[in-house]
Amino acid sequence: MTRVPGYLYKVAAHLLHATFHASLRRPLKWLRVQGLREKVTLNAVPDGVLRIVCVHDLSERKKFEESLRYQATHDELTGLPNRWLFHLHLSQALVRARRTGLRVAVLFLDLDYFRSVNDSFGHTTGDALLVQVGTRIRSTLRENDTLARLGGDEFAILLADMKNVDEAVRVASKLLLSLQASYRLQDQDVYSGGSLGLAFYPDDAQDSDTLLRYADMAMYQAKQAGRGGYACYSQEMDLRGHENMRLHTRLKEAMAQGILQLHYQPQVDVESGAIVGAEALLRWHDPELGHVSPARFIPVAEATGLILPLSDWVLETACQQIAAWTQAGTPLRVAVNVSAQQFRQRNLPEQVRAALARTGAQAQWLDIEITESVAMTQPAQAREQLDALVGLGCRIALDDFGTGYSSLAYLKALPVSKLKIDKSFMDGIPQDANDVAISRAIIALAKSLGLTLVAEGVETDAQLAFLRQYGCEVYQGWLFAKAMTVQELTSRLHGVQVP
Repeated sequence: MTRVPGYLYKVAAHLLHATFHASLRRPLKWLRVQGLREKVTLNAVPDGVLRIVCVHDLSERKKFEESLRYQATHDELTGLPNRWLFHLHLSQALVRARRTGLRVAVLFLDLDYFRSVNDSFGHTTGDALLVQVGTRIRSTLRENDTLARLGGDEFAILLADMKNVDEAVRVASKLLLSLQASYRLQDQDVYSGGSLGLAFYPDDAQDSDTLLRYADMAMYQAKQAGRGGYACYSQEMDLRGHENMRLHTRLKEAMAQGILQLHYQPQVDVESGAIVGAEALLRWHDPELGHVSPARFIPVAEATGLILPLSDWVLETACQQIAAWTQAGTPLRVAVNVSAQQFRQRNLPEQVRAALARTGAQAQWLDIEITESVAMTQPAQAREQLDALVGLGCRIALDDFGTGYSSLAYLKALPVSKLKIDKSFMDGIPQDANDVAISRAIIALAKSLGLTLVAEGVETDAQLAFLRQYGCEVYQGWLFAKAMTVQELTSRLHGVQVP
C-alpha cells in the first residue's frame, strides 16, 4: 500500500473546512515539498460536505521542460553552450562593456587535422576527441569565460571584461599550447592542434554577429599561415575575404569550363643531364584575372572544399598524360602532389587505382608526393595509405623534407622511395653555411636509407655543382627549365630543343 505523505493530511484538513459558494474545479495553490513541485486541485459539491482533493506531482514534467531548455541551449555531445547561447552571452557582455568601457574578445577555434582522425579511427573516436578538446580548453579559461561548440570541430570562446588586447592574446597562446599535447584514443597517441582567430570589441566590431564573423576570418588567416597558431582580425582580411569569394567563384567556373592546365617541370639527372621525370604543376590563366598563382588559389580551394575535386582532376589528367607518353614510346615518370585533404580520404588508393584503370596508365610511372607534415601528422594512417599505394605499383616521394617536424623513426617505417630537398635550403647554397650543412645531412641520410634524392629550386651552376659534389642524383629548377606545357615537354623528350 502506498504511504500517503504527511503534508497531504494538512492540505486536506484545510480544504475540508473551507466554505464554497459554487461548484468548482480549479488549481488552488502550488506547493514545494521535499524538492517536488505539486499542483493541488479541488472538486467541491455546492451546499454539500464532499470535498475531493487531487495532488498532481509535476516534478517529471518540470524535469522534461528543463531538459528541453538545456537541449535548446547546449551541445549534446560536449555539454558546452551552443551557438545560440554563445550569442546570448556575447550580447550581454557587449552591454556591460558599453557601460564599463572594457574590451570583449571573441576567439574562433578550428581543429587542425580533425577530419583525418574521423577518417582513420571513425566518428566515435572523433567525438571522444571533441569532448577532450572541450575539457582542455575549459581548463585554460576563467570561470566567467564562455566556451561554446558551434558545430563540427569549431569552438568559440568569449572573454569578457578584458582590459587590453594583450590579455586575450596570452589566453590564446595558453589555449593553443594546451592542444599541442597528444590525445590517447584507441590506445594510440593522436595529435590535433588548432588554429585560432581573434576579434575585439570595440576595436573591430560593435555587434555579436560581426565579431564572430571577423574572428572566423582571422582563424582562416591563421590556418593559411601554417596552422597551429593564431591571428587577430584586421580590415585587410575583410578585403581579402571579398577577394577570396571572387576567386572561389572564378575557380569553380574555371573547373567547369576546362580552363585549368597541368604544366610539367622536368626532373633531371645531375650527372647526365637527361630528363628522368617531371612534376605535374597546376596552372590557371583566367580571362579576367590573368595568371593566378597556385599560392593564391590553392588556399582558397582548401578553405572552400574545392581542393578535393581539384585534386581528383589533377590525378586524372596526369594519368592521362602518362598513358599518352607511354603510347608514344617516351614513357616518363610523373610526380603528382596529393593535397592534405585528399590524403586523409581513406579511399585514396582506390581513387588512384580507378584513375589508372580509366586512363590505361601504368602505376610504375606514377609518383605520389606528400608533404612531410601530412605524413607525420597521423603516421599510422599514413603508413596504411602509402602501403596500399605502393601495392598498386606507385612510388612515394616525401616533399619539403626538413621543413617540418621530421621523425627518423617514422621515416624509416614509411614506404618512401624519394626525398625532396626543399627550395628554401637550396636558396642559400653555397653561401649560407647552415643551408649547406642541412643539405649535406639530408643527402647523407637519403644515401644511408637507399632513397633517391631530388633537389628542388635549383637555379645556379654553383648549386648544381654542390649537388654533383655531394652525390644528389636528381634536380629540378629554372636552371634547366621552368614548368612546361605538354607540347613543350613532349618536344624535349623527342630531342627537339624548345626555345
